[in-house]
Amino acid sequence: MINNDPNHVHTYDAHGTMTCCSLQEKIYVKADAARLIHPRPESHSEDDGHDHGHDDDHDSGWKIYLPVAISLMLLLTGVALDNWLKPAWFSGWLRFVWFGSAYLPVALPVMKEAFEAMRKGSIFNEFTLMSIATLGAFYIGEYAEGVAVMIFYTIGELFQQAAVNRAKRSIKALLDVRPDIVTVLRGDKIFTVSPGEVLPGEFIQVRPGEKVALDGMLESETASFNTAALTGESKPDTKTKGEAVFAGMINLSTVSDIRVTSLFKDSKLSRILEMVQDATARKSKTQLFISRFAKIYTPVVVALAACIALLPYFFVENYVFNDWLYRALVFLVISCPCALVISIPLGYFGGIGLASRNGILFKGSNFLDVMTQINTVVMDKTGTLTMGVFKVQNVDTAPGIEPTKLVQIAAALESKSTHPVALAVVEYAGKSTSNLAVSEVEEISGHGIRGNVSGQKVLAGNVKMMQKFDIAYPPDVEKIVETFVLIAINGQYSGCITIADEVKDDAKSTIDELHKMGIQTVMLSGDKSSVVQKVASLLGIDTAFGDLLPEDKVEKVQTLKNEGRHLAFVGDGVNDAPVVALADAGIAMGGLGSDATIETADIVIQNDQPSKIASAVKIGKITRRIVWQNIGLAMGVKMAVLILGAGGLATLWEAVFADVGVALLAILNAVRVQRIQF
Repeated sequence: MINNDPNHVHTYDAHGTMTCCSLQEKIYVKADAARLIHPRPESHSEDDGHDHGHDDDHDSGWKIYLPVAISLMLLLTGVALDNWLKPAWFSGWLRFVWFGSAYLPVALPVMKEAFEAMRKGSIFNEFTLMSIATLGAFYIGEYAEGVAVMIFYTIGELFQQAAVNRAKRSIKALLDVRPDIVTVLRGDKIFTVSPGEVLPGEFIQVRPGEKVALDGMLESETASFNTAALTGESKPDTKTKGEAVFAGMINLSTVSDIRVTSLFKDSKLSRILEMVQDATARKSKTQLFISRFAKIYTPVVVALAACIALLPYFFVENYVFNDWLYRALVFLVISCPCALVISIPLGYFGGIGLASRNGILFKGSNFLDVMTQINTVVMDKTGTLTMGVFKVQNVDTAPGIEPTKLVQIAAALESKSTHPVALAVVEYAGKSTSNLAVSEVEEISGHGIRGNVSGQKVLAGNVKMMQKFDIAYPPDVEKIVETFVLIAINGQYSGCITIADEVKDDAKSTIDELHKMGIQTVMLSGDKSSVVQKVASLLGIDTAFGDLLPEDKVEKVQTLKNEGRHLAFVGDGVNDAPVVALADAGIAMGGLGSDATIETADIVIQNDQPSKIASAVKIGKITRRIVWQNIGLAMGVKMAVLILGAGGLATLWEAVFADVGVALLAILNAVRVQRIQF
């Protein structure tokens, strides 16, 4: 049962009528970004991006199963009457009407699709073949076989639809974790609305810790943002009034007012949704082969079936047309490769669904195959293997100063600042500063902060701060590669607090897992080489390079490719986009990743966990294994039964198993992909 499009599936409306669409359209409903992600019944605007209806998976409910249930019940009853009960009245026209009543509920939708396909010039499709085979069975009096073929075909379609809906729900669930509300100022009132309802020129508020949902201009005097995803720089960026703020930045300081400059549909989130809808556009080589194979195979099969029915007339002495027609019908049903054209794309979509459930977006099934060939993973540092946020790493004190006391005093003073470095110190100290009195605080731009802490004059800042107030400090501190805060108490150097980007919790286990799979690891970063080598040594990365410009990264990746490496590059900043495009598989960290990198990437990791890199490789291998299992199963069984059918040794019941039965097994095997747990 075949259509020229290997992604062709069928759905049923509430009345049991089959409708036809591509598998891509079935999985990815062509809704706009906000409709998929913000189903808000309280919104009434027609174009606000919200879905006012029900989920398409549940519109039909049990009604889609009613036609096949009726047909199956009538078929089983008819078989029982035919073979076991054998009442005298069950014969002639009454027997024909009984099986005809079983046939029509499932056959009419298929015949309708066959007619529509013929009108469009597609003669050799699965609908036409099914109609010919089953009507032929009725012609020769094999009513039960004709009904069985159509029923099992319909059951296969329902299994397929359920599997597709499961994959679609997995992807939609993945996208539902994205930001879906924004605080907007309208007049003197504050509203919480969907980002899709905000227009350019309106003002939104972003609280500390919240992600900016829309591009805009900062209206507050100053604010600090985590911009690692956009710039590749781990140090937070302090913006002043009138500077641009982009979707994806995270507010680190005070409540900030932003004037919106672009619509939600033009934001990163909307573009990601468009990528999801188009995820099946790029097919794997296996799918493309099956598609080309089907276009040649189907007309050949029809011609062979006609030859089986007619040619024996010239060579067989006791030629009986109905006997040879039956063999041709068996051959026709067996030969339809629906197990291939359904289960293979469904296997890949199952892989995409499994990946989505694990926070990974594959933009095409071809990249599932690509990930099976990867032998080198190249990674950026900031935002990919590290958090991109500041954490206290070390506390060094002058002789006679207790580290705990130094941290308490420094944190008490830094608590009066909103600078990200100050916040890191305060977070490290915890609540131990609550009993310290702080007064006469002065923040010196570009230097640090000073004030009185419980009667002591305290300075906290950089080298410039110490030089400004003639504080002698150890010269070795200037060799520290990370960010640091120097502390002076009552005019004397008291210690140094080192603050650095923190390695992600699963970064080390990711590298170990990749090594177990025989995959080499390389780190490329624009950070200082000393920092890069330190992180590489900590994580066990094979090779690392620092102080690289974007063009240097491109050169390094090209060199690796020239060595014959099949590589994936993982990054998140704008500066990573060129390398992501160059790699065999470009992977973007999508939680905070820049628009350019996410759009360029072939695979997006939604939660920014490096461990998903190894998961992506595993999912690719699992999917490919199941797809080839389906190919072997379908081709093996079909070839065996085709030979038996041509020789008159197989009936339509064996044909049903060889076609629809094998298709069901292949679909169930494909669905198994989505149930695998990591």
